[in-house]
Amino acid sequence: MAAADHPWEAVGECVWELPDPLQADSNGVAGVGADLEPSTLVAAYSHGLFPMRLSGRSGLLGWWSPDPRGVMPIQGFHASRSLRRARTNFSVTLDCDFVGVMQGCGDEARSHGWIDESFLGAYTDLHHLGIAHSVEVWDQAGELVGGLYGVRIAGLFAGESMFHRVTDASKVALWATCELLELGGVELFDVQWNTDHLASLGAIEVARAEYLRALRTAVGG
Repeated sequence: MAAADHPWEAVGECVWELPDPLQADSNGVAGVGADLEPSTLVAAYSHGLFPMRLSGRSGLLGWWSPDPRGVMPIQGFHASRSLRRARTNFSVTLDCDFVGVMQGCGDEARSHGWIDESFLGAYTDLHHLGIAHSVEVWDQAGELVGGLYGVRIAGLFAGESMFHRVTDASKVALWATCELLELGGVELFDVQWNTDHLASLGAIEVARAEYLRALRTAVGG
């Protein structure tokens, strides 16, 4: 996930006045509306916001700033002995099947399968621009069995979603992502909300204000 050509600088100016992330409500919603154009998304992530619909696939487009915020320390991934053994059963690639990963994350059979066609199109556009990236996990038969995707802006990687079809595949995706981000010089790995699952792998919670301070350093703002 190298940042040699700084593609996020080429998307143009955002035409929207974005909401203040510090004014988000108790659910983490700072505002609604706008669009999913590349310039809007880059500005939003740089500002501490990320998009998600308010109610599944049919709800209004919301801009979120949770408090506390989930963060994965780049060098803090907890790899158990069993996971280290399991990793040998998989191969990992970068940016080889971005759409496949997004479709896996957006599978309607999943309880959190909220990713609709508008998100798929928007983030695929970001991928083509070199801003959104995917990490794919394949089994020994060459089948896509897990993955993770997110957005890279300077020293920030904003993880959007991950999925697995077999045990440990999403853990391997997250582990590999941490390794790739360290190699690429990323300082801040945002995972939006912490969960028991993410916490078991090393994710932590930070206060919104602390996250925004780290974000300003990461994106050079």
